[in-house]
Amino acid sequence: MTDYLLQPNITFNHQQSAVENHNIFTALPRPEIHSAAQDKAIIVHVFFSQNKNLDDLNEFQLLAKSAQVEIAQVITTARCTPQAKYFVGQGKAEEIAQAVELHNANVILVNHQLSPAQTRNLESLCQCRVVDRTGLILDIFAQRARSHEGKLQVELAQLKHLSTRLVRRKTGLDQQKGAVGLRGPGETQLETDRRLIKVRLAQLQNRLEKVAKQRNQNRQTRQKADIPSISLVGYTNAGKSTLFNQITQANVYVADQLFATLDPTLRRLQIQDVGTTILADTVGFVRELPHDLVSAFKSTLQETTEASLLLHVIDSADSRKLENIQAVNEVLQEINADNVPTLLVYNKIDKLENVVPHIEYNDENQPIAVYLAAQSGIGMELLFDAIRQRLKNTILSLTIRLSPNQGKIRHAFYQLDCVRQEQVNELGEYQLNVAIDQVEWMKLMKKFAELQAFNQAEKMD
Repeated sequence: MTDYLLQPNITFNHQQSAVENHNIFTALPRPEIHSAAQDKAIIVHVFFSQNKNLDDLNEFQLLAKSAQVEIAQVITTARCTPQAKYFVGQGKAEEIAQAVELHNANVILVNHQLSPAQTRNLESLCQCRVVDRTGLILDIFAQRARSHEGKLQVELAQLKHLSTRLVRRKTGLDQQKGAVGLRGPGETQLETDRRLIKVRLAQLQNRLEKVAKQRNQNRQTRQKADIPSISLVGYTNAGKSTLFNQITQANVYVADQLFATLDPTLRRLQIQDVGTTILADTVGFVRELPHDLVSAFKSTLQETTEASLLLHVIDSADSRKLENIQAVNEVLQEINADNVPTLLVYNKIDKLENVVPHIEYNDENQPIAVYLAAQSGIGMELLFDAIRQRLKNTILSLTIRLSPNQGKIRHAFYQLDCVRQEQVNELGEYQLNVAIDQVEWMKLMKKFAELQAFNQAEKMD
């Protein structure tokens, strides 16, 4: 393989998977391999407006720390537009090179998305690896992937990112074939690498399609059984996994860092007036989440798209909570989940003053937001109450007339304990007044086609 801009620790082998070898490549060395020598980084951030908001820079530093990187120096600059060659100006680029030499740094982290040419130019000037925002997020995902599916998804996203960043080196000469009739210019090493990446991408996509089919079968089974599902979504480090553990008493990994959990976790719940429910904890979102990553995690995020209710967890103590909500909504729109019913969960109210646990209602007296503190468990009973109100099934009031030979249907109503009154006329017909759960009514209509005639139901308060 040729020498890449981002050094992948991966062998393109048709027989053996890089995932099975745990060789997901990262832009930064893996911490379990390089635990003694931590990466030392120069962070670069460009302000493109006169209002120098430091929140983006602070978040990027948290991302760097989540990737186990030691920050040696932070360099900032202000520009109207990115420079074509280095993204920053010539003078600032030389300042970055001097900082690399001064601190003996081995990586430059840029809090923006760089073009392949800009990355190569900065690398050449500074004689140091350059990783942009997308590469850093992909690196964190590669470090956190634990399940087979998660590793496949991360590798797919990274290969898509890497495929546009292959460069030709001096060693990338034509490979000549020596046999008779095969002489002449062969493919260059760069062309070979592109072909191998293309083959590997196809392999990963095929495997992920099989995983997606399995997830879809499980989802269809739940839908046939009319089991509602609840999906936790929210900005990274908003407290989703902590809330998940409080609700399900699970032991999902929790840490005060960005993207602490990556692989989705599903648990079965019993909720009053709702019954059996599935709760799913999904990956956290972040501003400018790489599109390749969203595409690769499509099967995982499908749990969100097909959910009966979304719990949008928000860090109420974060000064940028409105911007975080907007960032999450943009990702939900990208995966076509923006129309799924949503309940806002304002977490970490214990860090605020004069805020008590409570439920907010809309004009239709429907819960739209819950204020709680998941870590201490304050307000959890209010969350369960809000979920119950949002998911509780509609009760239908029906009058059913059955002939004497429709005893099976009559027996089915009595089995559900939904008959409120019964009368028998002179023809021996049964007139039943029933109050039945809408889901159970739909099941009965599928089982007994004769009931379709009584489907003019009115909702009973």
